[in-house]
Amino acid sequence: MRTLTLAFRRPSWYQRHPVSQDAHIARKLQHVARQLETTFLGKSEVVRLMLIAALAGEHMVLIGPPGTAKSAIVRLFSKLIQANYFEYLLTRFTEPNEIFGPIDIQAFRGGDYRRRTQGMLPEAEIVFLDEVFKANSAILNSLLSVLNERIYTVGGQRLNVPLISAFGASNEVPNDEDLMAVFDRFLLRVRSENLDSYHFHDLLLKGIDHEVSKLTGSYDKLQPVLTSQELHNTHGNFAPRMKFTEDFLAAYKGLVFQIRSEGVSLSDRRAIKMLKLFAASALLDGRPTADPSDFFILRHTWNNLDQADILEGITGPVLEAWYREHPESRRFGAADVGLDALIQEINRIRDLLTSDRPMSDIQLFSHLKALNEIKAALQAIGTQPAREAIGRVEQLLGHVFQSGKFAQ
Repeated sequence: MRTLTLAFRRPSWYQRHPVSQDAHIARKLQHVARQLETTFLGKSEVVRLMLIAALAGEHMVLIGPPGTAKSAIVRLFSKLIQANYFEYLLTRFTEPNEIFGPIDIQAFRGGDYRRRTQGMLPEAEIVFLDEVFKANSAILNSLLSVLNERIYTVGGQRLNVPLISAFGASNEVPNDEDLMAVFDRFLLRVRSENLDSYHFHDLLLKGIDHEVSKLTGSYDKLQPVLTSQELHNTHGNFAPRMKFTEDFLAAYKGLVFQIRSEGVSLSDRRAIKMLKLFAASALLDGRPTADPSDFFILRHTWNNLDQADILEGITGPVLEAWYREHPESRRFGAADVGLDALIQEINRIRDLLTSDRPMSDIQLFSHLKALNEIKAALQAIGTQPAREAIGRVEQLLGHVFQSGKFAQ
């Protein structure tokens, strides 16, 4: 099978240590992922996409209702990366000096228009902009060149910015044409939603730990796992990662045109940039090159929430076919909840449903809903143990309906 390489020059530094450096970065990022996944239940795919964005030097926006950990997950991520960090909650009244720095009065008196950018966005490496689409045009216009070109222009001067990745958050997808240019700069669009019922019990336990950690200052004592310089080095030596087999590129072409045929806009520019994300996903797993398991990233290229289900329908069969043919293959942090956790939840619900304790209709329907969600999660896992667990769920559902609990 012939491998195609995109035209980049291989740096001499990478030629000396090609495998060891990749493995070193992958191990550190996997450690970051474990810490984030331990803290934020059911967010493993969000975590993975954040790491992929940082590895590829791209940007990501989280869309979802308040209270779904959009801000918290980015803040903890920033603590695990030793980097210059900038965060701001934007409103339509936010002034440019709050983001890009105040005017340098002394320089201005001398006829030089510049900003004091120390500690502000132009000097940041990791950026989090909460409610990013509520910013006014004066901020958004400058933000465009920062996100796309890593350039901030002020007073006729073009300043290079050290930005690795910007993360945005919003309660809703923008529908104003004036905002679409900024939205387009976020290559990854990720939904952040409330957890399913089978996560809820563990969510409460995690939530208690989270609140205690905030009260005791435990998060402030966290030590960074890797440095921004290591990520910058990875970007500078990314060329050898941009190798793709002909089979992979052919499959990708088919998916791109299928996505476009369904009315989902995916420009040539974005389609090319996606290759960086596939390569970053492979690096995160320690694989030498991308494979079809990385196509899960395409689920997060929607332009509105209605398209998310369309993309799921297109990529789902491809991913299922790959994992059927490669059952040993598993993305790091791929599953939102493991088989053991699902089985534990089945056992917990079984004990409640088979006990003699009285139960309201609302409680009963809540448990039945959870069992059906667990069944769907087990079907997605698709292994023999998962199929056996599905049988247990079906038996438990049958027991409930035969027991006459609804008539109580």
